Amino acid sequence: MFNKVVMVGNLTRDVELRYLPSGAALATIGLASNRRYKKQDGTQVEEPCFIDVKLFGRTAEIANQYLHKGSRVLIEGRLTYETWMDQNGVKKSRHTITAESMNMLDGRSNGENMTQEYSNFTSKEQGYDPVSNQSFATNNYANNTPKESYASNIPEIDIDNDDEVPF
Repeated sequence: MFNKVVMVGNLTRDVELRYLPSGAALATIGLASNRRYKKQDGTQVEEPCFIDVKLFGRTAEIANQYLHKGSRVLIEGRLTYETWMDQNGVKKSRHTITAESMNMLDGRSNGENMTQEYSNFTSKEQGYDPVSNQSFATNNYANNTPKESYASNIPEIDIDNDDEVPF
């Protein structure tokens, strides 16, 4: 089976960071993404999608440090299904994304592009394997930042206009 989710959106609230008994960091973020399309009669419609995302390890700590409500991020991960009983004994459920990597898409306040320093954090590289739910020690995350030449060669595409997406 194949379970892969890629989602770009804005945070609906500030990052909620906590630490598991194993010492690994766990951050929960709310992500909102809009689907824009035209109906057959030509009217434009926006269909919002809201979902919670779980980040682990160093990725969670970086998210807590740099992200806030309204920040734009790209999340890659897997879809998970959670069930629980509420206080009244009613069974509840929801889908969440367990993130495997996170790209921050907002620029820094001084105008420098954030992708140069912290573009892609993967949970597995940062000391947490979300598949096995185990933490492990690693100290190689400093070597995982992209080179400046790579970040400067990325073409900019304006997706906020009402024109059709070029791909």
